[in-house]
Formats: sequence, C-alpha cells, structure tokens
Amino acid sequence: MRPEGAAVAAVDPEIEFRSEITVQLVDHQASDLGVVRAARVSTVGEIAQTETRSDGYVEGMLKYLMKSRHGSPFEHNYLTFLVTAPIFTVRHMMRHRTWSFNEESARYREVRPVFYVPDADRLLRQVGKPGHYQYVPGAEGDHDRLVEIAKESYGAAYAGYNELIERGVAREIARIVLPTATYSSLYATCNARSLMHFLSLRTHRQDATYPSHPQHEIAVVAEEMERQWRELMPITHAAFETFGRVAP
Repeated sequence: MRPEGAAVAAVDPEIEFRSEITVQLVDHQASDLGVVRAARVSTVGEIAQTETRSDGYVEGMLKYLMKSRHGSPFEHNYLTFLVTAPIFTVRHMMRHRTWSFNEESARYREVRPVFYVPDADRLLRQVGKPGHYQYVPGAEGDHDRLVEIAKESYGAAYAGYNELIERGVAREIARIVLPTATYSSLYATCNARSLMHFLSLRTHRQDATYPSHPQHEIAVVAEEMERQWRELMPITHAAFETFGRVAP
C-alpha cells in the first residue's frame, strides 16, 4: 500500500487508457447454402452455384451434418475479422492454431500509447480450484487501486520505451519494456468449423455440452464474432446451438 499522503506519479497526457475491445467483420465468403453444396458434392458431383434449396432442406442437412460430426463441409468458407485488443487477449486467440493471423508489428512501427484498463463492471477475484473456479467482484477499492497501479505502470513503461527510441535503440528491442496490456490490432481469418471450435471454448454457456469459463476479455472478442457470424449463417448457428455448441 502507498503510504498516506504519498504523491501519485504524473502520467503522460498522450497516453490513452481504454476498456473497449473491438471486433469488425471486414471480409467473408460464408453462407448456409455453401455448406450444403460442399456436402452434396460427395454424393451427386459438381453442384451449380446458382442452385437454391428451401430453408427446410438446408436446415435438415445442416442438422444432420452437425449431429453426425461431418465437419469438413463447414470448412469451405472464410470470415476475416479486424480485432483491436490488448496483447494478452491477442495471445489467447493465437492459442487456436486454426486461424490465419497478420498482426501489427512493433518492429516496423513505433507503438501507440494505448493501454487496457478494466471497466468498473469487471469481476476481479477468482474463487475455487484451477479448472473449477468462478469470478466474483472485488472488495471495495480494488478496482480503483488496480486502475491506479496500472496507469502508473503503463506510464513508466511508455516513458522507458520512448527514452530507448530516442537513444537510437531499435524498436524491436525497445518494445520489450511494454506491458501485455498494450493494444494491438490484427486480421484474423478462419472458416466456420474453426470458429465454432473457438466459440465453444471462449464463450460461456451453462447449457453447452462442455461449459467453458473463458477470461472476460477473450469472451468479449468471441461474443462479438459469434454475433456477426450468426447473421451470415443463421441456420448453421442454430444447429451449433441445438447440438450443444460442439464443433463438428
């Protein structure tokens, strides 16, 4: 604890503190009918791209594929998201090796002074054993002190980074003093099958076949990806929900 009356270090006014994590669908080729075409080619040969099917037929086929775990037809599509999030959240995404990533490089450009601080609604304490815990609110004053310490730390780290840059130290070395709460942006591309696997682990649904308990920040990313994917492939999404949110 800081001694009573101790001064708070000044923070560079250029530094931005942010709680928002953003996900934008920037490109895609994804549809429910596309999954059906990919599945039917194995039994009837080439399918005309102009062919249409009733929603009832598409729903029946997608439910069959999902229930039977015939996953490959869900791979013939893609979705590309632009994600802006703290580095520790980006690294959570990269644990899923079925994505393609292009992230902004701190070797080739100077890092912008934008850092993550949790908002007041963020649950701060973890109760229970690893793998069987839950998050609960912090005690009175926890959030204020967390933000205060974070801002001081970020300010000191960014001042050190700037000093190294001004001394001529290479950006790829100077960046090592920056925290994982530094914001980064990346393009992330996957197919619907990979996305369903990601969502099954990075969202929390108590009624899922295998309920997961992801960290809040990566869950924000996953929930927004799911919302945008659901608009493109509503019947596939419904089948995913029906069969316990398990990727086929």
